[in-house]
Amino acid sequence: MSLHVVVGAGPIGSSVASHLAEAGEQVRVVTRSGSGPDHPAIERVPADASDATRLTTLTAGATALYNCANPRYTRWETDWPPLSSALIAAAQHTGAVLATTGNLYVYGPVDGPMTESTALAATGRKGRVRIRMWEDALAAGIRTVEVRGSDYIGPNADSVFTFALLPAMQKGTTARVPANIDLPHTFTYTGDVARTLVALAADERAWGRAWHVPSPDPITIRELADRFFRVSGRPAVNVVGLPRWLPRLAAPFVPMVRELVEMDYQFYRPFVLDSSLVTRTFGITATNLDEALGTVVTTG
Repeated sequence: MSLHVVVGAGPIGSSVASHLAEAGEQVRVVTRSGSGPDHPAIERVPADASDATRLTTLTAGATALYNCANPRYTRWETDWPPLSSALIAAAQHTGAVLATTGNLYVYGPVDGPMTESTALAATGRKGRVRIRMWEDALAAGIRTVEVRGSDYIGPNADSVFTFALLPAMQKGTTARVPANIDLPHTFTYTGDVARTLVALAADERAWGRAWHVPSPDPITIRELADRFFRVSGRPAVNVVGLPRWLPRLAAPFVPMVRELVEMDYQFYRPFVLDSSLVTRTFGITATNLDEALGTVVTTG
């Protein structure tokens, strides 16, 4: 039994912690509030993970340190740098593998499927933050790996479900999605992110590079909604896409909308992730889409 330290207790962090605990490992979850899954093998520690000294102490003796944190979306430029620096410092001083939950922001707008060889060409603020985090980890000389997924499907995940489909279904009203709902888009199941993160943290073949999380074939948001209605057995609601200009009108006045608009290229052009390399290399495959949607139904 080895010690694993998980920073963050959102959908990914909680899934990573539970996965490790069920496998018989010792897990320490670090969050400001001391939250996390309730399991005999999981120790929940209230701490500021951006405090490098404190995080290093908590990581002493650990096999791996998992970055599953999720700072407030409007504070990435402020909150990520000190947190990332503390995670790197803890890995440097303890020798733990730093396994980071990444995303596709680093690539910026891309024509065609994104692979692990796609250039880190993001020019947006959030994309540049993520590039800097990854480059700093590589430059630190630590054992590190990053897994990158697309938009999430899963319990309690921030996604098209939580902000558009589920509220509309509960009210029986039209779901208005800020997207072209008829373009191919890759969605990634949060459970697959956690499984991939744990597997690659333990496999030295994965260290020193980023990998894509196995994800189902791309699907349009309209098709995804139809699948979700069918899997859930709930009455369907009308799903319409909002024109790109509409959220942009509100962006100067609403900070969260402004942050979303920066990334809106993902929803107004094809957004396709190629995750075949991790399947070929490690044998990890994506969870069936209907099964993934079913986990949203049981918790939504």
